[in-house]
Amino acid sequence: QVQLVESGGGSVQAGGSLRLSCAASGRTSSSYIMGWFRQAPGKEREFVAGITRYGSSTLYADSVKGRFTISRDNAKNMVYLQMNSLKPEDTAVYYCALDQKLWIRTIDSEYDYWGQGTQVTVSS
Repeated sequence: QVQLVESGGGSVQAGGSLRLSCAASGRTSSSYIMGWFRQAPGKEREFVAGITRYGSSTLYADSVKGRFTISRDNAKNMVYLQMNSLKPEDTAVYYCALDQKLWIRTIDSEYDYWGQGTQVTVSS
């Protein structure tokens, strides 16, 4: 079993920044894909960013490309999402997810473990 716990959410004004963290515990390994998803009220959960096992490759949703950066520290079992130039449309609950496959996927049902989520609210 794997446990994922997100932190770092909060309220910020448009143009501001936040850094989300995800702590992994249990049967973790650097061999896993890590991803961030988000779900806004009344909308389906959507892919935000993903990172491969050793951080050599990343993938971003078009809506966050150039503003968000995903990174990982395998020694600490941590994954981060640095969010800059935040917009009101970034408001959502953000989830960390782990996929035991070898490539980044953008469909939430493909991921094996999920955190409980952390709220990000961006005001105009």
